[in-house]
Amino acid sequence: MSGLADTSLAELEAEAVRHGPAFGEGAHILCDNLVRIYKTEGVEVVALQGLDLLIEKGELVAIVGASGSGKSTLLNVLSGLDVPTAGVARVAGVDLLAMTARDRLRYRRQVVGFIWQQTARNLLPYLSAAENVELPTRLAGRRRRDRATELLDLLGVGYCAKRRPAEMSGGEQQRVAIAVALANSPQVVLADEPTGELDSESSEAVFAALRGANRELGVTTVIVTHDAMVSGQVDRTVGIRDGRTSSETLRRASSDGLVVAEEYAVLDRVGRLQLPRDFTSELNMERRVRLRLESDHIGVWPEEVADGPGRKAGEMEDEDGD
Repeated sequence: MSGLADTSLAELEAEAVRHGPAFGEGAHILCDNLVRIYKTEGVEVVALQGLDLLIEKGELVAIVGASGSGKSTLLNVLSGLDVPTAGVARVAGVDLLAMTARDRLRYRRQVVGFIWQQTARNLLPYLSAAENVELPTRLAGRRRRDRATELLDLLGVGYCAKRRPAEMSGGEQQRVAIAVALANSPQVVLADEPTGELDSESSEAVFAALRGANRELGVTTVIVTHDAMVSGQVDRTVGIRDGRTSSETLRRASSDGLVVAEEYAVLDRVGRLQLPRDFTSELNMERRVRLRLESDHIGVWPEEVADGPGRKAGEMEDEDGD
């Protein structure tokens, strides 16, 4: 019996080697074929349609997309405010589909911090800034007054410690809200349009605070935004379209010190690819396209135009005698 068990274990190990590491192994945030379906008055709305996403520990990532693309649904799932319908979603090793109600409450208090777009949703109006920051630590049973002071100073609003929200500007309120989200030392901070109600100067200060917290504390930070200024200042921007990740823009410093941005289409695990709409519209690509495998790339052409440069539709089949 032991010999059979040893053989089976060896076979499993060999199989694992053949297939390589599991998808997203080691990622701090993992979504694999994530689906979220809402039912409203008998009508099903598919908000997330098999979305794949990997975010490494300590990354600062912006999520962008048109209204209805699924980006806010994704953020609600990652924060524990919503429950996925199917697929895999893990944050800091926590399986978001397997949590009980008690697990979910603990997760929202200890693992993630959340920042709403509306400043009024982030802070209690009858508490001072310092008291708002202390509140999450009290609820978690580990009150630390010095933590509030440290965070408010880090985010540049230490002077607001004794002020109530009505005595602060919108930008100051949002920076205090970031401190509240960081109070229990979460592993991940999620922000839903945190600069959506602010002018450009306040937006810049709020984003600088998020970037500083990400850099100083090493907390993984995900920002859903329409703000081009915000999405243009992160190393990685993920575009979502029709409930799936469609593109990624990576920004790197070149040898001469300039920041170079490169946009990529995202190929998911089953080979699906969303071509940019302006590309497909320009070439009148609808429903079907022609493909050809080259030595170092895949060619894509409109169905009715050609198989490739200088070759009309059907020529490839004729040359092969088909």
